[in-house]
Formats: sequence, structure tokens, C-alpha cells
Amino acid sequence: MAVLQMQKVSICALKRDRKAILEKIQSMGIMEVSQIQEDTQGLEKMNTQTARSMFEKNAASADMALGILAEYVPEKSSMFASLEGKKLVDKASFDQAVERKDKIMSVASSVISQQKKIGEYRANIQKLENQMESLEPWMNLDVPMAFRGTKRAAFLPGSFSQELTLEEIYGMILEDAQETAGADVNILSSGKDGTYVAVLCLREDEEKVEEALRKGGFSRPSQLTAQVPARAKESLQNQIRDLKEEIRKCQEEISRYAYERTNLRLISDYFRARAQKYEVLGTLPQSRSAFLISGYVPKKAVGALEKALDKFVMSMEAEDIPEEEEAPVLLKNNKFTESVEGIVASFGLPAKGEIDPTAIMSFFYVFFFGMMLSDAAYGILVFLVCFILVKKFPRMDSSMRKSLKLFMYGGLSTLIWGILFGGYFGDAIDVVARTFFHVNVPDGGLIKALWFVPLNDPMKLLLYSMAFGLIHLFTGLGIKGYLLVRDKKYLDFFCDVVLWYVFLIGLLLMLIPSSLFASISQMDPSAFPPAMSAAGKVLAVIGLVGLVLMSGRSSKNVVLRLALGLYDVYNVTGWLSDVLSYSRLLALGLATGVIASVVNQMGSMLGDSIPGAIVFILVFIVGHTMNLAINLLGAYVHTNRLQYVEFFGKFYEGGGKPFEPFFANTKYVDVKEETYL
Repeated sequence: MAVLQMQKVSICALKRDRKAILEKIQSMGIMEVSQIQEDTQGLEKMNTQTARSMFEKNAASADMALGILAEYVPEKSSMFASLEGKKLVDKASFDQAVERKDKIMSVASSVISQQKKIGEYRANIQKLENQMESLEPWMNLDVPMAFRGTKRAAFLPGSFSQELTLEEIYGMILEDAQETAGADVNILSSGKDGTYVAVLCLREDEEKVEEALRKGGFSRPSQLTAQVPARAKESLQNQIRDLKEEIRKCQEEISRYAYERTNLRLISDYFRARAQKYEVLGTLPQSRSAFLISGYVPKKAVGALEKALDKFVMSMEAEDIPEEEEAPVLLKNNKFTESVEGIVASFGLPAKGEIDPTAIMSFFYVFFFGMMLSDAAYGILVFLVCFILVKKFPRMDSSMRKSLKLFMYGGLSTLIWGILFGGYFGDAIDVVARTFFHVNVPDGGLIKALWFVPLNDPMKLLLYSMAFGLIHLFTGLGIKGYLLVRDKKYLDFFCDVVLWYVFLIGLLLMLIPSSLFASISQMDPSAFPPAMSAAGKVLAVIGLVGLVLMSGRSSKNVVLRLALGLYDVYNVTGWLSDVLSYSRLLALGLATGVIASVVNQMGSMLGDSIPGAIVFILVFIVGHTMNLAINLLGAYVHTNRLQYVEFFGKFYEGGGKPFEPFFANTKYVDVKEETYL
């Protein structure tokens, strides 16, 4: 449970070493470069935009080449490829690729060039195919479409948008061109797409005939081929075949570069890191001979930074963060507690003056998660799946790894609670034994619950749920008390923590011997000594009076002070609401068991038979998979709620700024470097 202490580090070094120093800082990944003030007298900032753009362009080119290779020469990958994370490469291999960066970038250019050619060829193919499509209705024409006729005869190819008969077309001509010597109309094709015709007439009647046809919707073709349509189509087919062959050659050329895929990834990350370096470089103030860089570094890593930069001529100062300044937050926890860091970060990292709640929360989180799921078989499945994935993919993303470990520990907790409650796929063992083996199942099942069966005694589980919730809430209030004592706010500690403990414990001692508690717990009120109730009344009164008198202590007005105190006492209803919220432990725990039992009963409906066994297996697999998925999500969501609303509400606000060190934020690989945190 720790928020690493930060120090503000300032470095002044020779200008000639700025790139080398920045590269070293970037490779270490332990310094968050702070925002640099505007230019001051004698200092200026370097314009790195051109260099950054060049590096980003090169990285984008390498990425594009990799995308093209993935399209034409796909790599084999498993269904869990997303969990594999970045590949770890040694520094020597990375440096070797950097030395060949010009050659590798030429490969990227060649791949992109071939892809560009493929795009152009495909566009041409599409154009030619469109031309072929437009020629299709003219296949019966045995003269070129561009044929204009002879000296005495005119040739008019064209089409109508609607389907027409030969009589209808002749009717158009006779109606509007009666003075002509007539025309010869040939229908080449006709259908819902229109009617395509070839018309012959005398040259002197061409205009009149065409005008008569136009009134009926006649239009000339937009493209006139110099060949017979059938031959024109054949020519287009040959062109398409040639273009497809060119595409095949380009694809083969691209495939030849598949061996450079690894180097392309390395060089892409190299240029990406260079762009990031130059982005920071552009923020550093510098004079003619020196430059300055400042930022935040974890105190434990300051020595390592100074040692790493010792070979340079420079001056380095490290100082504690001023009281008024908010330092970035970096959490450091053990392997178990770090699994819930993502849950804490989702709510908000610790603000200045707050503690890291991760360690304490991790215990309660896993405890409540398992209680909500509470089936031993589900627990072992979740645990094994997450354990295998964590071990099989050690390079997976850090946040994903933490999430899987969280569910792994939650699965282990679920296993324990399942054994305590006697749940193994609900009552699957009893149902199978009774249905298919005709075993007389005794009360309590073949495998006895180590504690009790919630379905048989739900009120008992409700009582324990609220008891665990009360412990959770009291722990949160205790942390608030610790923070107040740490900050030497002793009066606030007494008034806002101790008095609330006294008041709440008094109410509890009054409640336990009551008939209300007896009806819930099924316990005899006489089992508790009368002194318990009397002590509870005394404590409740002391706490009540203290809260009324002291909660509004900031006000000098007596009446307002008492009013504020009474209002604070009213917050006891909030405590009651918080305690009742833990009834969701009962609800989700029962839901898991009830749904599992229903699935088992549905599967066994056909009884002891081969079809019955098949149905049972199918229903069992589908039903329990869905039940596990739904209640796994429910356990996750509601456990988060108990932490965020009930627990954090007592002492934690969050809002801290995460530590964002300057490092090589690569896309494909991680370069093996010494770790400092």
C-alpha cells in the first residue's frame, strides 16, 4: 500500500548532449517531463516540427507496409493473439535494424508502391468492366457502334428507357415523320432495363426520323466503339486479363518482402520513439551552449537517473515537492494487491494527502466477489482459465494482466465460498446422482456444505452479509480516523470518528437484544444479558449528544451549531442505507445458486435415458456457461459499487493525476532495458 514519493528534478547540461540525454531519459522511462514555462530572456525553444513530421511520416509508412503485408501475406495467429502483448527484443537486434533503416524504409516504399499500382489496376478493371456491361445489350449488333452509315443511308443506334415492341417504335416514326420514305428498325435487345435498337433510314430523312424517335425517349449511346460490340467486348476482356496478371505480379512482389516484416515493426517503433523524443525536445528551453529539463521522478529512482547521466557534463538537482504543488501519482503494490489498481484508477488515483486504498480494498474486493458468485465449480473454472492465460502470455498488456489476476483471485475466493456453501454447479452432483444413478440423496446433499446452504437459510446469509458490510464500513471510517490523526487533527478525529463509533456501536448493542433482530437471526433475545441493551443506550446517548454539540463546531452561532449537529446525526439514515446495500451479497449469492439449480432441473426433465443424457449435457453446458457469464459480470459490477459508494464514501475522494513518464511508447515491440521502478 504505497504511493511512491516524487521529487522534482531539474537538469542543466550542455546543448550538444541534449539529444543523447533525452534518449537516455526516454529509455529509462522514470521521468515525467513537466510543462516548461514560456521563453525567457536568453532562452529559446527549438522548432522540431519538421523533424517530428518526418519521423511520424516514416513510422506511418512502415505501418502502412505492414498492413499491406498482412493483407497479402497474413500471419498465422491464435484466437488469443490479443493477449500476447508486445514482443520483447534485445537491444542488439533493435540497433541492428536501426542501422539498416534506409534499406528497410526502401522496402516499405516498394510495398506501398506495389499496392498503389494494384489500386490503379483495380480501378482500370472496374472501368473496363463497366464498359463491358454497357456493351452487353449491343451484342447482336454486327457493325461497329461508331458506324454512321453510307452515303445514301444513315445508321442510328440507340435505346429507349422502357420496354417497347417493334410496332410501337414504327408507330412513333409514322406519327411524326410521315413525309419520310420510311425506316428499318431492328430490336437488338429488350427488357426491363430498356429497349436497344438499330435504325436505318435514308440520309435525307435522318433528322426527321431521329426527332420522331426522341419524342418517344430515344437516346444515342454515350460510348461508340470502333469495333463490332462482340469484338469490343473480347478486347476489353483481354485488357482485364492483362491487368489481373499485372496485379498478380505486384502481389508476388509484395510477398517477396514478407521476410522484412519484423524489421519493419522495429523501424516503425524506432521512428515513433524519435518523434516522441523530438516532441519533448521542442519544449526544452536552451541557450547557445546549454539546455534545461525538469520533471517528476520517483524518489527511489533519482539515484539511478543521476548515475545514468553521470557521463555527461551536467548539473542535476532533486527536491521534494512543495506543499502547494500536486505531484503525479504512481502506485506501488505487491503482486496480490496490484490486481485492483485498475479498480482504484477507474474511480480516481489518490489526491494529495490521501492514502493508497489498494491493499485494504483488495482483501474486501476478493472477499465480496467470491461471496456473490459462491459456487466452487464456477470458482475453479474462473481460477484455472485466468491462471493459464496469465502464465501462457507473460507479455500481455499490464492492465489486462492485472484484470485477469483480479478474476483469478476472485475465482479462488469463489471456490472457498462454494465449499462453505456446498455449491458445485448448484446441486448438479445431487441431480445427476438422483436422475441417472438412482441414488437416494440425503438431506443436505451428497457433499455437505462446510458452513450452511444459503438456499435453505437465506436469513442467516442476510445477517452475515450485513455484518460483513458493517465491518467494511467501520474499516473505512477507521481509515478516515487514521488520516486525521496523521495530520494531527485530533479534535476532528474525536468528533468525526470516535463519536460516530460510539453512537453506532451503541445503536448496535440496542438492536441485538431486540425482537426485530431476533426475528431476523432466529435467536432468543433472552440469550443476551440485559446489560448489553443498557450499555448500548448509554453509548448511543453519549454519541448522540457529542455529535449534536460538536458536529457544527465551526459555527460560533449556538443555534446554528446545534442545527448542524442535528443534521449530521440525521446521516445515521445514510449508514442504515449503506448497511442495507450489502444485502446484494445475499441477492447475488442466491441468484447464482437458484439459476444453477433451475438449469440442472431443466436438463434432467427427460430422465434416465440416452436422449435424456444428451439433453442434460447440452442444457448443462449452455445453461451454466450463461449463468457463469451473467453472475460473473454481476459480481464484478456490484463489488465495484460496494467499494466506490459505501467504502470510499467514508474516507476517499480520489482525483490524483497519474504519473506519465517520458518513455518510448512503442506499438509493436518492447526493447529489453534495465527496469528502475
